[in-house]
Amino acid sequence: MGAINEPRIPEQGLSPEQILGHMRDLRTGDADWRSGQTWSLVYHAGDEHSAFLKEAHGTFFSENALNPIAFPSLRRFEAEVVRMTATMLHGDDNAVGTMTSGGSESILMAVKTYRDRARDLHPEIKRPEMVLPVTAHAAFLKAGHYFGVDPVLVRLSDDLRVDVSAVQTAISPNTILMVGSAPNYPHGIIDPIEELGAIALDRDLGFHVDACLGGFLLPWAEQLGYPIPPFDFRVPGVTSMSADVHKYGFAAKGASTILYRGASLRRYQFHVSTGWPGGIYASPSMSGTRPGGPIAAAWAALKRIGQDGYLEKAKGIMETTGRLIEGINRIPGLRVLGEPPASVFAFTADEIDIYAVGDALDQRGWHMDRQIKPASLHLMITPVHAGLEGRFLEDLANAVDEVRAHPEASQGGQAALYGMMTTLPDQGMVDEIVLQMLDSLYQM
Repeated sequence: MGAINEPRIPEQGLSPEQILGHMRDLRTGDADWRSGQTWSLVYHAGDEHSAFLKEAHGTFFSENALNPIAFPSLRRFEAEVVRMTATMLHGDDNAVGTMTSGGSESILMAVKTYRDRARDLHPEIKRPEMVLPVTAHAAFLKAGHYFGVDPVLVRLSDDLRVDVSAVQTAISPNTILMVGSAPNYPHGIIDPIEELGAIALDRDLGFHVDACLGGFLLPWAEQLGYPIPPFDFRVPGVTSMSADVHKYGFAAKGASTILYRGASLRRYQFHVSTGWPGGIYASPSMSGTRPGGPIAAAWAALKRIGQDGYLEKAKGIMETTGRLIEGINRIPGLRVLGEPPASVFAFTADEIDIYAVGDALDQRGWHMDRQIKPASLHLMITPVHAGLEGRFLEDLANAVDEVRAHPEASQGGQAALYGMMTTLPDQGMVDEIVLQMLDSLYQM
């Protein structure tokens, strides 16, 4: 067994049984998402559906969408995924887009697109800016860092939606893009997209709605009668959107879409090199090699589940979410942040350490994501959580009682780490701690 545990290529190849057995052994320490005790990262629609996705993915395991001329099947799959997604989000026949490897790449592509558009149409702008809520996904900050677009972060209103008047104030002659979320990740709140769209129209600005999280759930929740405000291409000022198929579209990772109201805007996303000795190089997104499996599996998921299936899944998800929100708000000392309209939300505590509550839940087998500003625990509901509400709420109530009886719990576990990081006065110190953690994660 020595060769399989050493971080080097073995002198002689090992057997498939040995390798796969070792891989399965290593999985035992991973988060147990199959039991429904993980509240993020995985969107599971059942073992039968997963087996179907694996077959669809495996059928195009070796194909490469880098060259759609060589693989016209992948070109058709991608075009149809984009069209189905755009139609679901009320785009007209002019709406276009591409697939990407995930929400972060979709966001990167959006920011790159508006930067290049500004370079073409507004060369006088030397330091482009994008105006976005403080709750916008961190991938926008990554994109700004990569592409030289300065983020201008805007405060929230009391309802946890971005403050519209503050957005208006934040816009400057250097603004090339506005951003809204549907919903945002931290609190699950939909920004006032209609009001933001009106500003974008009035100022002739690009306006991107990040629906990576909600794009494949909100349309079906709306059809079921839930009060979902307009957030998509029905809003005149919306010029682009992102929506992840591998989240509530229940496709295989990684599959997302980036959509534009028209082809003239999408053109700024593309990269073309025609003078390279290797031939013409044309790339629609960040990736060169584009694995065929996720593209094919995304198409297969949309066709397999269908509108009736998405409505059924949305109904179960929304009902489960409602029971959880109601139950959490009934536990003394806890409260859900804002009024989240869909399946993502966070809750906090006013008199006890919510991070210590998270640690107590960890000990009971629940994997909880921690958040800051304010300190909170985060949940993202999927079909696998149906039926677990009672057990979770009971464990949560017991965890609250335990922390209330033992406040010293804040001195250990993740509670101590998060407590320390949220009280450090220098953001640079916090960044350095996280950088050191990243370094340590990749050491062997």
